[in-house]
Amino acid sequence: MSETTAVQPAVPNPAGAARPPARRGAAHDSAFLRACRNEPVPHTPVWFMRQAGRSLPEYLKVREGIPMLDSCMRPELVKEITLQPVRRHKVDAAIFFSDIVVPLKAVGIDVDIKPGVGPVIADPIRTRADLQRLRPLEPSDVPYITEAVGLLVDELGSTPLIGFAGAPYTLASYLVEGGPSKNHERTKAMMYGEPELWAELVDRLAVITAGFLKVQIEAGVSAVQLFDSWVGSLAPDDYRRFVMPASTRVFDAVAEYGVPRIHFGVGTGELLSLMGQVGADVVGVDWRVPLHEAARRVGPGKALQGNLDPAVLFAPTKVVETRAREVLHSASALGTSGHVFNLGHGVLPSMDPDALSRLVAFVHEASAR
Repeated sequence: MSETTAVQPAVPNPAGAARPPARRGAAHDSAFLRACRNEPVPHTPVWFMRQAGRSLPEYLKVREGIPMLDSCMRPELVKEITLQPVRRHKVDAAIFFSDIVVPLKAVGIDVDIKPGVGPVIADPIRTRADLQRLRPLEPSDVPYITEAVGLLVDELGSTPLIGFAGAPYTLASYLVEGGPSKNHERTKAMMYGEPELWAELVDRLAVITAGFLKVQIEAGVSAVQLFDSWVGSLAPDDYRRFVMPASTRVFDAVAEYGVPRIHFGVGTGELLSLMGQVGADVVGVDWRVPLHEAARRVGPGKALQGNLDPAVLFAPTKVVETRAREVLHSASALGTSGHVFNLGHGVLPSMDPDALSRLVAFVHEASAR
């Protein structure tokens, strides 16, 4: 990234010392956090990306008539939605209910989440002048995040809460394209044709993303996950040159807190070795790469998360259990406790919630030490 265009974080830590929130202690010895730290666990911990969402009838009921971004700004509603899968599925961690575009909205970007479409940007970012709209995020921009995390930490007790944010590349793609894109034409055109402009864009997004994660960590989350949903569209050399520095900057910005940092992208099999170098403690793996091969690509010292194909959950229970056991065996062959069971992507809206509950119970029983 260009040093001349980099935007410095808005709230540095003058002392340079770690600042772990006091309220995170209750979850410290949970199976999930122990696995993230490669420590012995009583069983393989399991949680699901998008576990709080459209697959649950109770979610649909409480969200009825409330736009997505509005629901992310109501602390009591966020608490309820985040807790729903913990109550129902008995997962080992809760994932904070929010959306990756919330920090963009908070700094003044005109973004909406349209049903059936996804995030839509009213005025896309395509020129250097447009970048002036991307200012650093301040804690005062998102008081509802701090309040919701506090409510959840108090309620969850020893169950860890995972915070999250969108990675600079994925956020940049939404901003440049104006919404979801299959081919990321405008994004890549800027990346290849205007590399200095691209560098400044992702630098600014790295600051916003780091600020959003810091707010969650200081409010009490036990771990954070950086989602790079669209980065699988890139070749390794492009990832190394155009994306890796900004993602590294995000992870470096929150390293002082000492909470586990998870990195996940879709279709990233060819990028795993590079993703293992950006600073995450845990690397998420989608279903396309076996865990033992993912471990070889990521390199030593990292825990892995994944990686059952979500579509398997539509098969009969015996099939689901067989495939889940294969994931567990692949992980156990690594000779480490650093495995968090998850799907290779998010829970699908039409998935049977009972199938997820059965899977959690199976993983706990089959992996009991």
